[in-house]
Parts: sequence; structure tokens; C-alpha cells
Amino acid sequence: MYNATRRTVTLSLLALLAACGAPKSKFKTYDGPAVTQVVINKGQRRMYLLNNQTVLKSYDIGLGNEPIGDKQFEGDGKTPEGIYFIDRFNPRSAYHLSVGISYPNEEDKAYADSFGLAPGGDIFIHGWGPEGNVKAPKMRDWTAGCIAIKDDEIEDVYAMVRGGVPVIINP
Repeated sequence: MYNATRRTVTLSLLALLAACGAPKSKFKTYDGPAVTQVVINKGQRRMYLLNNQTVLKSYDIGLGNEPIGDKQFEGDGKTPEGIYFIDRFNPRSAYHLSVGISYPNEEDKAYADSFGLAPGGDIFIHGWGPEGNVKAPKMRDWTAGCIAIKDDEIEDVYAMVRGGVPVIINP
């Protein structure tokens, strides 16, 4: 009788676990219209994914901890302004997922070099991750120059954009 009860409990637990399903994957799929550009308006703290002139999605964003002005030098805490491109994807980001932006370009490098300084780099659109989950609810702009959105939102962006898509970052 003990073995029958034990077997019943074990089967019940297995059935309960199966009903709960597998953990949700952070990798979504997307089969809608292609994202042809990403537009970021720093002053409005909004990011738009567009197909030509049609807005597919829009998001509230956080910026670098010095949000006003164009990024010029490493460590200035600013988010760049200008035209860049999606150039890489990081599925193992410390910020849930991240999509790289091609900053610095040749002009950015030359400007910083004229002052004998480095332009900085590693600018991403990324999720909050553990750091952002602590900082973002308390402060709007907390990154070192990146564009931050909620973790579930970066999952959408990661699925929707492709390498080479232009990223227009306005003041």
C-alpha cells in the first residue's frame, strides 16, 4: 500500500509540473512587417520601430545618466545622437538581451581623437536586467549611455530588428 500511495503522489506531482509548462523563453519570434528603421527621440524618452513611415511599436526609454547632449567621449554618460546601424546581438547580455548600435562611427572617432580622448563604445539598446530592475523604477536615466527598455520589451525588439537597420537618434 505504501508503494501505491508513493506512486500516486509521484505521478500527481509529475502531472502538476507538466501542467505548469516549461519556463518562458526570452527568445520570441516575429513574422510581421520588417522593421526598416529605429527612431529614438531622447527629449521625449521614446523609441519607435518603423516599417517605412508606419509605427509598428513604441516604447518609453531610459538613457545615459547625463541625458542632455551628444555622446562625445568615453565615460561622459551621454547617449549618442546621429545615424547609426544595428550591428550586433547579445543573447547573454547582463541586461537580459541587447542589440548593438554602431557607435562610434568614423566622425565620432575623429572628434574624440582631436581632443586626445577616446569616443567610448558598447552602446546598446538593452533590457533592464537585474541592475535596471533596481535603478530604473527610481531614476529615469541610469545607463552609461545606452538605451534601456523593460525586459519584456527588449524581447520584442530583439525578435523584430535585423542587422543593418538604421537607428536615428534625435536630441
